[in-house]
Amino acid sequence: MIGYVTLGTKDLKRAAGFYDALLKEIGAKRFMESDSFIAWGVGPDRPSLGVIYPFDGKPATVGNGVMVALAVDSQDKVNKLHQKAMQLGASDEGAPGARGDGFYAGYFRDLDGHKLNFFFLG
Repeated sequence: MIGYVTLGTKDLKRAAGFYDALLKEIGAKRFMESDSFIAWGVGPDRPSLGVIYPFDGKPATVGNGVMVALAVDSQDKVNKLHQKAMQLGASDEGAPGARGDGFYAGYFRDLDGHKLNFFFLG
């Protein structure tokens, strides 16, 4: 159902470096970009993630309660990606671990303060 998610940024170059390094760990590559946004994906007809300067020209802010969840194929990948995010300067919002009924996730905030997680269900 989800086609793509965009996250506002104040510094496109900084955000691009963070997501280039983090998302390459799951095989995502840039597939679309301009001077105001960049989008990454893992393949056609799959959800993608982008960073963007807000269209209205107002400062990018973090939406309270908004979170982007990125699915991966193992608990080990959740651990590895959470650790990679921390190495890239993200802040911890919940260490990787079981959250009940086969749901395993690690939560973090990116360099602009957006909350994301990597999760495995299985």
